[in-house]
Amino acid sequence: MELYHNNMSVCAQKVRVVLAEKDLKPLEHHLNLRAGESHTPEYLKLNPKGVVPTLIDNGEPIIESTVICEYLDDVGPGPALRPDNPIKRAKMRKWTMIPDTGLHKACAMVTFAIAFRHQEQSKQLAALGPADREARIERNRLGLDAPGAAEAVMHHVQVLDDMARQLDKTPWLAGDQFSLADTAVLPYVIRLEQLMQSWLWEKGKRAAVGDWLARCKARKGFAGIAAYIDPKYIELMTPTGNEARPKVEAIVARGT
Repeated sequence: MELYHNNMSVCAQKVRVVLAEKDLKPLEHHLNLRAGESHTPEYLKLNPKGVVPTLIDNGEPIIESTVICEYLDDVGPGPALRPDNPIKRAKMRKWTMIPDTGLHKACAMVTFAIAFRHQEQSKQLAALGPADREARIERNRLGLDAPGAAEAVMHHVQVLDDMARQLDKTPWLAGDQFSLADTAVLPYVIRLEQLMQSWLWEKGKRAAVGDWLARCKARKGFAGIAAYIDPKYIELMTPTGNEARPKVEAIVARGT
């Protein structure tokens, strides 16, 4: 088994959490995304989308992080990360779909609008089509004032609100059992924490999210995130996140 991944990619983090929960240790290939290593001809043969992660098992490439996580639960040892009950499994899948139906895109917008816009290179921009390149340049210039940035912040807030409502009733997102529902959204909550926006759940109606996060961090699977943190990114996200907090607070206060 081999894993092509990136340390700070939220999609790769999700897969590594499952790998750690299942005690699987694939041969790892770390790709420098800023250097374009996910767009080499060799990698594109494995993953035509040019994104991470990609899992290789028995010579077969498996792509899409949500699919990879279910595959790992199928083949890996240890307790299942999906409920046996079909109704509970359907509820679990509601959560695993959340990144793929909007949260991931919103996370990219918020991350770049707050922090990564300060490091995006002209080489990365040059690889984009004209329309996408212009949108990226505008986002990098305006930060949280860029079109769509406030909506991306509120997308996160809505997910946190939904999480809090569920976690007020059950310890994990799909019920009493830690599952792929939790691994699916965990990296996105961690990203907000790294961007210094944990105030969103530290008290008040979303406090249950903070308790859930502490339980997640206590699990062995959290090593799939914690053991791969790149300090250079934290050094960027901490000051830019602190600087952005008043603007994020204003966005949340007005609700748009």
